[in-house]
Amino acid sequence: MSARHFASLFSAQASRRWLLGGFSALALFGLVLPGLALAQAQDKASQLRIGFQKSASLLTLQKSQGSLEKRLAPHGVSVKWVEFPAGPQLLEGLNVGAVDVGFVGEAPPIFAQAAGAQFVYIGHDPAAPEAEAIVVPKDSPIKSVADLRGKKVALNKGSNVHYLLVRALEKAGLKYSDIQPVFLPPADARAAFERGAVDAWVIWDPFLAAVERQTGARIVADGRGLVNNYAYYLAERGYAARNPQIIQALFEDTVAQAQWLKANIKAAAAQIAPLQGLDTAVVERALQRYQFGVRPLTAEVASEQQKIADVFLGLGLIPKPVRIADALPTK
Repeated sequence: MSARHFASLFSAQASRRWLLGGFSALALFGLVLPGLALAQAQDKASQLRIGFQKSASLLTLQKSQGSLEKRLAPHGVSVKWVEFPAGPQLLEGLNVGAVDVGFVGEAPPIFAQAAGAQFVYIGHDPAAPEAEAIVVPKDSPIKSVADLRGKKVALNKGSNVHYLLVRALEKAGLKYSDIQPVFLPPADARAAFERGAVDAWVIWDPFLAAVERQTGARIVADGRGLVNNYAYYLAERGYAARNPQIIQALFEDTVAQAQWLKANIKAAAAQIAPLQGLDTAVVERALQRYQFGVRPLTAEVASEQQKIADVFLGLGLIPKPVRIADALPTK
């Protein structure tokens, strides 16, 4: 299975209010170039390099259709798509200058910031708590999170589901130390789950939808009432400062593509599935659990991201405290 991480989608109506209404790209970044058109910025980049994961469905759709290239071509800006297997590698690429913009979940930016990476949050997708869950085999005796005491639980270390597991255990009256975490990437975790080497698996869509449909796996708990499961657009700070109009064009194209996707989920799933190497029914099920709508970061969203960073510090997953505020756009 080729998909590794699934991203949320964009609501045209909400996003247009942000992008074309009271919030311009300039207001979002609090940066320079007032009044300049895309083609007039003196130090405007001639290329936008986007870091993506194939399972980021909307970006995968945009790449295959070439819609962003068409939008930017008249302004002399080309697009380079750089695929990464997962968020941590994407953030490393952003930090070393291999890409200008990337799209990842909640956890990778925290680990990257703890490691000294330089980037800025430029937008986020709405909460999608149903798009990640703790699953067990269909015939497992485990009926609740409380039954995980002493059990082996597979998860991708440092991913969004790591935080989901911590919160779910806490709600069930268990400590993180009460279970045996087994750190495996999705493909290896799926294999371990199927052969019974682990008792449960904490995973996100579309892997979640795939294991449900293909093995009959049962959801013990999803993120509802526990976590937000946001996703974030990040940019190299200097690139964002110099090229706000290019990033605005990216979001405008994303809004336009998402408007069609939202209104045509079945057709979108049929187009995306072969690109991700998944069954159409799996992709459709996953799409239905994600929310649509790119938005600027608010103080509330940043505060939630800070809570995750603090939890990871308490668990010893990151080596030092992280201040999310240090990675927000300069006002």
